[in-house]
Amino acid sequence: MSVENLRDTVVPKSDQLNADDLLAGAITIKVTAVTRGDGEQPISVHYENENGRPYKPCKSMRRVLIHAWGDDGRQWVGKSMTLYCDPDVKFGGVKVGGIRISHLSHIDRAMDIALTATRGKRTPYRIEVLKPPAVVMYPDDKFDAELPKMLAAIESGKSTVEKIIAYCEKTGKLTDAQKAKLTVTVNSDEEVY
Repeated sequence: MSVENLRDTVVPKSDQLNADDLLAGAITIKVTAVTRGDGEQPISVHYENENGRPYKPCKSMRRVLIHAWGDDGRQWVGKSMTLYCDPDVKFGGVKVGGIRISHLSHIDRAMDIALTATRGKRTPYRIEVLKPPAVVMYPDDKFDAELPKMLAAIESGKSTVEKIIAYCEKTGKLTDAQKAKLTVTVNSDEEVY
């Protein structure tokens, strides 16, 4: 096994994402489903690659999510958030750490919300806009260099245009012109009158 990433060796045995999971750094998750839970933790936010450990937001973070995305959990699917460990979160007057949201997708601008900190005391809380990652394009020079091999694989039946596109797009998004080179060249055996 690889020792390049040892994060999995410190994952607590739990049925949910914990603040300790975020000690090594923030994570960005993409929501796949929202379900109802029990009284203490009334909702579970399921996300890509959760491994059976959904995010169960506290009341303050539920208020943030409802304020930003609305109260219909079905509308949260496909949206993303960045979660981090806030060591100053208290439970029973003791600092225990907790999960907080720093960024949300699908909001127009940063949001400032007053959240209840303690009975009768509200504190400002800021949520930043989560910008989508920049799209990395498949390099033209690499595509042109690999094109003869790709066409040979398609022509011999070892691959298809769809498989070649999927394979290339693991590295970067193909342009329409690059895709056209694959499909036009493949169909160029047909005579045009």
